Amino acid sequence: MKFIDNIDKSKFDEFVLTFSNVSFMQSSTWGAFEHKNINRQDYYLGLVDDKDNIVCAGMFLKKDLLLGYSYLYCPRGFIIDYKDKKLLKEFTEELYKYCKNKKILFVKIDPEVKLHDLDIDGNIIGNDNTEIVEYLKKLGYKHFGYNKNFENSLPRYTFRLKLDKSIEDIINNFHPTTKKIIKKGNIDNLIILKNKDASIDDFYYTMKETEKRENILYHNKNYYEEYYKSLKKNKMSDLYEIKVDWKDLLNLYKDRKEKILKETKELEQKEFKRQDKKINLLNELNNQLTKVNKEIEQIEEASGLKPVLSSILTTKFGDTVWTVHGGNSTYLREMNANYFIYFEIIKDALKEGYKYVDFFGTTGDNENTNNSVYGIHLFKKRLGGEYIEYIGEFDLIIDKFMYRIFNILIPIYRKAQRIKNKSKR
Repeated sequence: MKFIDNIDKSKFDEFVLTFSNVSFMQSSTWGAFEHKNINRQDYYLGLVDDKDNIVCAGMFLKKDLLLGYSYLYCPRGFIIDYKDKKLLKEFTEELYKYCKNKKILFVKIDPEVKLHDLDIDGNIIGNDNTEIVEYLKKLGYKHFGYNKNFENSLPRYTFRLKLDKSIEDIINNFHPTTKKIIKKGNIDNLIILKNKDASIDDFYYTMKETEKRENILYHNKNYYEEYYKSLKKNKMSDLYEIKVDWKDLLNLYKDRKEKILKETKELEQKEFKRQDKKINLLNELNNQLTKVNKEIEQIEEASGLKPVLSSILTTKFGDTVWTVHGGNSTYLREMNANYFIYFEIIKDALKEGYKYVDFFGTTGDNENTNNSVYGIHLFKKRLGGEYIEYIGEFDLIIDKFMYRIFNILIPIYRKAQRIKNKSKR
């Protein structure tokens, strides 16, 4: 076999799609996006047989460091059968030789290979790919361990919903709370918009709201604009948004209040054999009135703000749709806009023939209620997908001495860059 460093992008994508459960980050579209917007040169490297058929490959992003050094990152790993030890060894050796004289310190991978099969609560129920981990280490890859949260480049855990059932069966597999919300229907007349009817401005508003609420630094607006524009032209992204009409929403809740008042008046005039039953019913109506009054007050307070409650940018590639970027407003959370926007994405993915919806990241620290993403984890868990754990992140070290030096310098440099980027916002 022969190592090749300039695989044609269209042929590369064709090869990628011969594998199942590949990531959008392994596509040439993603490479082009990173090249244009993050200034990372994309390379398409692999092995071909004597007929020039691609046998294994990867999309690599060159990230510049200091002093002319760099490293290559292959997001979600090589397009290869990781159980084929002979092929993995040969590709690793050729990759090492390719990087050796180019001031490339290391090659980073985080393969989309499951470590174990898990049940919904994270218990191991089968499969064991620790042998792949050990073999990668034997080939010279440094393993960063089995982290539980978001310490590495990409999440090691996710939830992935398989779309092999009718929408009714998918709903029935939701958690009872989620199923109740969806089956109750869109009682607040939430307005669901998609693509040309949605707005990146509104999307960015929800991201900023989420950023403030969770104290997490996200991307700037231009990043999301380019993300959507770059991927949408290749039919790889959709923009979803849920809005309200403040006037209609306020009238809806005022009508509910009038209905409660009317029912209360009728009940007060009605005779009951048991007075305690009447008192209980009146108390229930009084509780409903208190709640609707509070909701009316919240709507009136929020009515001067943007009328967008939730927004998501999806990414589509191969047989999967990912809910990559998303945010929610801080107000009117009880209207469950995030449930309805995810449900809309699931319905569309099923209708368009996709096999999976990947909810793009969760925690492995799934029982820690103090975890900052515990609420997000529970929300995604309730959508009924498979809980997935990947084998983790690895570095193939090319220059051991400079690798150690940069492991000291890089965290300092990145911290300075984060402070610099934050000051620009």
